[in-house]
Amino acid sequence: MILFPAIDLIAGKVVRLSRGDRNKMDVYSPDPVAVAEDFAARGATWIHVVDLSATFEEDADALAANERAIRAICQVPGISVDTGGGVRNMSALDRLVRAGARRIAIGTALVRDPEFAVEAQREFGEFVVADVAAKNGQVRVNGWREGEGVSADELVARLAYFGYRHLVFTDIARDGMQTGIDVSAYEHIARVAGFPVVASGGIATLDDLRALAAAGDDVIEGAITGRALYEGAFTLEDALSAASA
Repeated sequence: MILFPAIDLIAGKVVRLSRGDRNKMDVYSPDPVAVAEDFAARGATWIHVVDLSATFEEDADALAANERAIRAICQVPGISVDTGGGVRNMSALDRLVRAGARRIAIGTALVRDPEFAVEAQREFGEFVVADVAAKNGQVRVNGWREGEGVSADELVARLAYFGYRHLVFTDIARDGMQTGIDVSAYEHIARVAGFPVVASGGIATLDDLRALAAAGDDVIEGAITGRALYEGAFTLEDALSAASA
């Protein structure tokens, strides 16, 4: 199981939000490249980077600061970058591929622009990742602020039909809360998709990571963890060990 330590960016700073709420933000570092380099030095091979300023459509200075940070993180030796946030057109995909990203997550546009979702998968193939977030089984978009009247099952099945083979599924109610994970939710989504998924939201302990890993590579491709790392619930080294158990 791949472990993706997370770097969420707002205006070039490393932050974490609680349940996606912009008003409930903790700043952990002003230097995201140093954080990425530290992750790499401690054994990480992938990093999950989210451009929250793009997601929230913030001002030009914030967007530019995040773009610089993402480009620099992509150049950290030994690291593959999975990134996303506010990716809504082909030029954004092309820009991130040229920056060096290995995977690029598409969220809101999967629901609101199905033609783009199809074109992105056709043109960029293995680079694109479906980023699906849900609360009580219903998809949330636009920084998790809005519902679209579509169930997670319906959207995931549609994306699998379009040809997507990488999917991050976020349990919004648990994200950033360190409340633990519900493995059965990810098992269900993997069955609907027909391929393994990346679990996101609520990882609080090493036992959570072990439980995800125990579900098997045909169910869980990877797990994203952020706040638990930054607040010392476990070390990155121990998390990597648990993920590979």
